[in-house]
Amino acid sequence: MSPILIASIIAGYFCILIGISFITSKKGESTDSFFLANRSSPWYIVAFGMIGTSLSGVTFISVPGMVATAQFSYLQFILGNMAGYFVVALVLLPLYYKLNLVSIYSYLEQRFGYWSYKTGAAYFLLARTLGSAFRLFLVAGVLQLAVFDAVGVPFEVSVIITIALIWVYTFRGGMKTIIWTDTFQTLAMLVCVGISIIMIKDALAMDFNGMVNTISESKYSRVFFFDDFKDTKYFLKQFVSGAFISIVMVGLDQDMMQKNLSCKNIGEAQKNMFSFTAIILLVNILFLSLGALLYLFAEAKGITLPAKGDMVFPELALKYFTPFAGITFILGITAITYASADSALTALTTSFCVDFLNFKDRPETERVRLKNWTHVGFSALMAVVIIIFKLVNDESVVQAVFKVAGFTYGPLLGLYAFGLFNNRPVKDNLVPLICVLAPLITYVLNANSKAWFWGYEFGFEVLLVNGLLTFLGLWSISRKRTDLLDPAEVA
Repeated sequence: MSPILIASIIAGYFCILIGISFITSKKGESTDSFFLANRSSPWYIVAFGMIGTSLSGVTFISVPGMVATAQFSYLQFILGNMAGYFVVALVLLPLYYKLNLVSIYSYLEQRFGYWSYKTGAAYFLLARTLGSAFRLFLVAGVLQLAVFDAVGVPFEVSVIITIALIWVYTFRGGMKTIIWTDTFQTLAMLVCVGISIIMIKDALAMDFNGMVNTISESKYSRVFFFDDFKDTKYFLKQFVSGAFISIVMVGLDQDMMQKNLSCKNIGEAQKNMFSFTAIILLVNILFLSLGALLYLFAEAKGITLPAKGDMVFPELALKYFTPFAGITFILGITAITYASADSALTALTTSFCVDFLNFKDRPETERVRLKNWTHVGFSALMAVVIIIFKLVNDESVVQAVFKVAGFTYGPLLGLYAFGLFNNRPVKDNLVPLICVLAPLITYVLNANSKAWFWGYEFGFEVLLVNGLLTFLGLWSISRKRTDLLDPAEVA
């Protein structure tokens, strides 16, 4: 497939996104519009757009690529996610709306104090910068393979182009634009996945029922694993980890909550979360089915696949499928990855401005100037992190993203759990120390788990260990106090 053709298609795609940006935003709009879209977003638009934001290129490439080694065990994790989303909708969203928050980390200041607030916000900035950079690394690598290598453009330059394109269509409208661009990109992604599945089905000469039966009867379709608790695929580990991962990566994440907070009221925000929960299961079944079909196609055609699962879908789509299927793949991965990355930049900008630049005390003209420079700064930072990640990464991106999440979101889980489930005050100035020690101890436990715990290997549950250590650390610097309000009232 011609690199020029692919580049032209991507350019046309971004022209559409830029057009949406100009339609949905106006020059000179306030920072309130940039941060929360004036709290006027339709819940059903938010719910649909959040699909693309939550999935990203990790799902598009890594989840199908995991099927050969993990079968459909990822669904255990998704079922856990769904349980976590109910906690977000019924516990965290009412809290955020009650306090009328722009940054969700402002809660930590009200509950604990200044240093707890800054620590929580700093961990979000770290977690989201790394997570979004990992996701963008994935699509940048695919575009490098499909376009830039052929024309002699270095990876570093292609990364800068990738980030610059995101900045172009988000710098003016922020959340007001992203609500609509993410909806468009989610639709584009789902259409592309559907087309890919249909084309593979036709290439294997199967009708719909035959395709379903073939997938379900294949060696890739096993969902539940109960036989070995040491296995990272063991059901309870996957389910519980999935629940807590979704609580922290959605409910304690400014990026995802910012979309919910842009809804008109708590009722609409909860409708959004419940709808999103149902759709996310169906979409992940779709991606796992695509993964099974990719491996079945390769077996039928005698194709030797790359050892790294992340490259299976790109390899087949760009080298063995029809040109139309290759174009569909490029559009799909572009759509889903940018749907995740664009809102991340807006959320990072929002959190830094609100949590560290004291926006509420500044005039609007100064807010706009600082917001613009912060947006540029995080764009540059993300490009640097992507380049560094390319130098050190040696594992599946989906594993890397969730492993990093376990270490960076763990302190947030511990902070919010402690704040919501008891009324003990803490020594606020010691909170940063606790939130540094907990991930370090977790890292040591994770590195030595096989030797220390009779062969047991930690998976995604490093998040739980990290959160528990943070919780216990906060308890150790807290004291009983009877003059505080009931925990529900404190919340």
